[in-house]
Amino acid sequence: MKIITRNIWVLSIVSLFTDVASEMLYPVMPIYLKTIGFSIILIGVLEGFAEATAGLSKGYFGTLSDNKGKRLPFVQIGYAFSAISKPMMALFIYPMWIFFARTIDRLGKGVRTGARDALLSDEATQQTKGRVFGFHRSMDTLGAVIGPLLALVYLAYHPNDYKTLFFIAFFPGIIAIAFTFFIKEKQKEQSKPKTKTRFLDFVKYWKESPATYRKLVGALLVFTVFNSSDVFLLLKIKEAGFNDATVIGVYVFYNLIYALFSYPLGILADKIGMKKIFISGLILFSVVYVGMAYAESKIVFIVLFFLYGVYAAATEGIAKAWITNICKKENTATAIGTYTAFQSIATLIASSLAGVIWFRFGASATFLLSGIVAILISFYIKIQKT
Repeated sequence: MKIITRNIWVLSIVSLFTDVASEMLYPVMPIYLKTIGFSIILIGVLEGFAEATAGLSKGYFGTLSDNKGKRLPFVQIGYAFSAISKPMMALFIYPMWIFFARTIDRLGKGVRTGARDALLSDEATQQTKGRVFGFHRSMDTLGAVIGPLLALVYLAYHPNDYKTLFFIAFFPGIIAIAFTFFIKEKQKEQSKPKTKTRFLDFVKYWKESPATYRKLVGALLVFTVFNSSDVFLLLKIKEAGFNDATVIGVYVFYNLIYALFSYPLGILADKIGMKKIFISGLILFSVVYVGMAYAESKIVFIVLFFLYGVYAAATEGIAKAWITNICKKENTATAIGTYTAFQSIATLIASSLAGVIWFRFGASATFLLSGIVAILISFYIKIQKT
């Protein structure tokens, strides 16, 4: 049986081009916002509002996709929103317009996430979920390698011309939208009675979900609360003496390792079990964060970012594959949407918590706490029957 099907290839290519567009702007977004008059506080409010929009909408649209019994329209609309938001950011510089454009981008992610992952799940069996989600994650993350490199090359020839990058980023977004029309959604009978979908229905699913789902996702969310943004890792190496170009280079290196290891680790997860691979990833995370607390050598930092890439490959795609194996098939988008919705909220808490700990007790305390929590979560998952 063919494991990486046509739909999986197309969805992976769509994600790759979308990530090229998004990650092309990731290194320059804060700089651009500052040049058009945004303060640090306003940037924080903007990003917080945008991420909250993405998080809550993932839960709602995941549930709506299941209730409608459709995937493709949500995928197409979601990727279209993200594509059109890129040039919108550069058309006008009024704060309310920037808020609107950034929200459209994050709303697009919310609309598509549950439906897209459900489409991936529909293309796989329980025995091939690891490699399917691993392959998709590998292609998606490859975009996070290509995007920043394109931005660096452009800025090398056109320093400080950030606005043009937002227009350039529109083109890979358009390519992504075009590829969505090659996706073939399998026709299936509507198994659920048609009901009105309320905005917070995904919270109701949490109460009705299998106990194994709540145990796994609960552990993942606790981990997320203590897993601060990657920005803190980049800030750490910046303080250690890396220049701006090298910091971006290290970020690209991390994503390259992430992309290279996602598919092989997905295959391995199908063979020896997702729990073993996921726990191994958490242990690597702990090693990286404890290492970050004490590292001083630049070589050591590079090694830690290599391990961090392997950790991401062992956990991100694997977690979603694992969840789709636990939930009922007709609830796949709801289950993924609920998890990613709560994850977005936990991520907001995590970065705030990390910032407070860093400010009060220093960088080492921030990294040590995260490393210790990762070990505790890995032990909890090991003893659970999930």
